[in-house]
Amino acid sequence: MATVTTRSWLERLGQYHPRLIEAALAMNDNDVPRAEFLLREHLKADPFDVAAIRMFAEVAGRIGRYKDSETLLRRALDLSPAFTAARANLALVLYRQNRPDEAIAELDQVLAEEPENPGHANLQAAAKGRIGEFEDAIELYRQVLAKAPNQPRVWMSFGHMLKTVGQLEEGVAAYRKAIALMPALGEVWWSLANLKTVKFTDEDIAAMQAALESSELAKEDRFHLDFALGKAFEDRAAADQAFAHYARANALRRKGLDYSAEENSRFVDRLIEIATPEFFATRAGRGCDASDPIFVLGMPRAGSTLVEQILSSHSLIEGTTELPDIPAMARRVANYPLNLPELKGDKLAELGEEFLRRSRIQRKTERPMFIDKLPNNWLHLVYILAILPNARIVDARRHPLGCCFSNFKQHFAKGQAFSYSLEDMGRYYADYVRLMAHIDMVLPGRVHRVIYERMVEDTEVEVRALLSYIGVPFEDACLSFYKTERAVRTPSSEQVRQPIFREGTEAWKPFAPHLGPLCEALGPVLDCYPDAPKSW
Repeated sequence: MATVTTRSWLERLGQYHPRLIEAALAMNDNDVPRAEFLLREHLKADPFDVAAIRMFAEVAGRIGRYKDSETLLRRALDLSPAFTAARANLALVLYRQNRPDEAIAELDQVLAEEPENPGHANLQAAAKGRIGEFEDAIELYRQVLAKAPNQPRVWMSFGHMLKTVGQLEEGVAAYRKAIALMPALGEVWWSLANLKTVKFTDEDIAAMQAALESSELAKEDRFHLDFALGKAFEDRAAADQAFAHYARANALRRKGLDYSAEENSRFVDRLIEIATPEFFATRAGRGCDASDPIFVLGMPRAGSTLVEQILSSHSLIEGTTELPDIPAMARRVANYPLNLPELKGDKLAELGEEFLRRSRIQRKTERPMFIDKLPNNWLHLVYILAILPNARIVDARRHPLGCCFSNFKQHFAKGQAFSYSLEDMGRYYADYVRLMAHIDMVLPGRVHRVIYERMVEDTEVEVRALLSYIGVPFEDACLSFYKTERAVRTPSSEQVRQPIFREGTEAWKPFAPHLGPLCEALGPVLDCYPDAPKSW
């Protein structure tokens, strides 16, 4: 969570209780435990001090306890409804909890009270983008930058939004402006690399290498620069140099991530134990009977954006984005996934209807069907099938070496903790294939699989089969999907605005000498592709 108190408190220390001053100084030094202790002690003595409550909310936010932070901020606003700074903090906390519509509602009031604060408009722009109101978001960024033109991170966010709607030339210019203001900002270099269509110059490479030489460079800037340099050298067919940068970036990114391949395998084991024919038979006729959701799932970087773009080119299907709702709802199930069998009867229908309500804010057309293309929903497929038994399920699959190496050279803004180690990645891919093979056995034909390489080689045949599964008539627009104008919020955004991307089937081959740990972790899944192993 961004700092929401320290600077203002330090500027006005004389106005506050000595314990609050000490807490503010502790927060400034990032000594969160001491700040928390001091604020607890202060609030025991004065539980109605809204300034202290707001500071305590920041402490909770800094350690990721956003729900606690929200509760504290609402308490401060109950006591002092005109406390604009607390309302601004509440908007940020709501945004961090993937509740952008609620954040926007708070920001409307905040901006009415403090219209000249560019930080509020910046957050509102980000929230507007989260719910698909991209033109509004772009206009807000223009307003912010007109007032505060020397903010490199705002230029970068502006570039992200322009890229999303396909305004590539202006997006690149925004990224370049951010670099001019802050040459060592690694994320913006990676953002340029992540466009996939931008080639770095010798001067760009020299600038990134110079930035890496600084001993004061932040960890986040360092791994972003290494990812970007990996892409720069890969474009120059210097595979060994590229892999060295990718490996260094991944090793640094992997540090501190709370991910266990063993735990993920155990999770899949439990799902397979639960997902029996009897489990689904006893729930037949339950759940929400809506047939409008289409879930495109599988591994990241496996062609799901291509599938989404093809489907979104159909007059009856609306593309949205990678919706956070299914994982968020699943996390509410106590002891998930072991307690999935406890979800029965009317509760299943209620949960399916809740998903439809939550996702409605992302729907901008009257098309009767819509797509949720969050790849990781494969881990929640048993849950999805229980609450939305009529939903279409499309499994986008790509060759394990091509798919996994594409993930390895990709830095994700959030999530995908498995992707920063070749061994973790191979095990994750194998677990994914294992669960999907089990679902194929228990519910034959329920999932439609799109093999990326087949889509590349015989696009029309594969598109016709896909549309037939969805239950809609063939339309020529689905073959010229690259002409469809829509926002795309994934790393493949520029690739799907071109005819079918064939290079992706071969890109891993120059790196084959480095992929031994991945091959070993994949095991028989690699040899059997595109089929699943007969036994595990």
